[in-house]
Amino acid sequence: MKKLFALTVLFLALVGGILWYSGDSAALELPDLTNLITQTDSSADNTEIDTENTETQTETKTSPLSSLVETRAVWVATAYAIDYPSEPTTDAAALKARCNEILDEASANGCNTVYFQVRPTADAFYPSDLFPWSRYLTGTCGTAPEDDFDPLAYWTEQAHARGMKLQAWVNPYRICAGQNAAADFEALPDDSPAKQHPEWVVQCNGGYYFDPGIPEVRQLICDGVEEIVKNYDVDGIQFDDYFYPSTDFADDTTYAESGTELNLSDWRRDNVNQLVQAVGETVHKEAKNPICVFGISPSGIWRNKGVNVFGGSDTNGYEHYTSSYADSLTWIKNGWIDYICPQIYWEIGDEAADFDTLAHWWAQQVDGTDVNLILGLAAYKIGSTEYTDTWRMDGNAEISRQLNLMRDIDGVDGCALFSYRNLEQTDGLSDVLKQAWTQ
Repeated sequence: MKKLFALTVLFLALVGGILWYSGDSAALELPDLTNLITQTDSSADNTEIDTENTETQTETKTSPLSSLVETRAVWVATAYAIDYPSEPTTDAAALKARCNEILDEASANGCNTVYFQVRPTADAFYPSDLFPWSRYLTGTCGTAPEDDFDPLAYWTEQAHARGMKLQAWVNPYRICAGQNAAADFEALPDDSPAKQHPEWVVQCNGGYYFDPGIPEVRQLICDGVEEIVKNYDVDGIQFDDYFYPSTDFADDTTYAESGTELNLSDWRRDNVNQLVQAVGETVHKEAKNPICVFGISPSGIWRNKGVNVFGGSDTNGYEHYTSSYADSLTWIKNGWIDYICPQIYWEIGDEAADFDTLAHWWAQQVDGTDVNLILGLAAYKIGSTEYTDTWRMDGNAEISRQLNLMRDIDGVDGCALFSYRNLEQTDGLSDVLKQAWTQ
């Protein structure tokens, strides 16, 4: 019943949104239901669709109705050249070709949604007035691609041309991280907000992060989201699991100056809550696309049962409530997000964090709310010797079991795989997805 109601509401919202979106321009003739089911909006005007791929796009186009019923998503990571581009380059033709390659393969496997990482750090995969061009894109922070190429515009149009949704994935606080973080920070251009406002920056665990407790930082992040949703026809904004990077975050001065009566932990959670609420309001108020949504993909455990009085999951692992100060249940309860996508990166039967247990627990948390539940799956573990024998020896079958299990849980609205590289490079995974998503 929940899904049927949601479909009805989404259909009415889409029709109303199209009317609103058309403004006072030429009169808009409403499509009939058949056309609505078989077509998708690809009206972004930021760049021209690559006509060389028109035939392929027509062949791989899928029905948007299915994307309303079940999200079948893949993350496309741009940090550290994980998925896109293959290697940093300013060559627009090479960047377009890689985009088309990824979308063609994802679509052929039944994927209907792409989470495209557009701000892996305090940078951008689009021309921004707030953040410099990403070094992960062109090799040098602040250097633009050739021929005025706009990756986000191209990705959005190409995804829509294939009947897929494109959500812009943003890492809100991270400036530089990894083994080269210090050098990367020094290489930031002078107009980077991190260089313009060094008082906003905190060094932590070798990385550099914006301080979530500073109101101007929250405003910068909201302004960055507004810039995306107003200028691009994206179908959503997604935050990942990186909030406070550590409990040892050096924000004593910010805390003292805040004048709060909250203890440090609650104050940090409140800072994140304020950002989440503000971003949700920004998306729904400013988005060019009337059905644009806001979702967050936290780590898989809110709190562990038995160590608190809040009724956490029957697990024993890293919990984002106390470790990164992300109170995801508050976001759900208050409707500040449209979907939650917990990264349940464990196997069915895992002793510390059983996938089955967590999937059911999260379904209980969204029950009775308007927040959809998408489950994050660990495709990156398949075949790896760093994890359990199940992933090393039987990883594809484990993903298949998880796909089957989640479809039997009322309240689960789909899943997302991390990341595209594993779909591309893991023998047998494509067959698993095609079996689950296209047959």
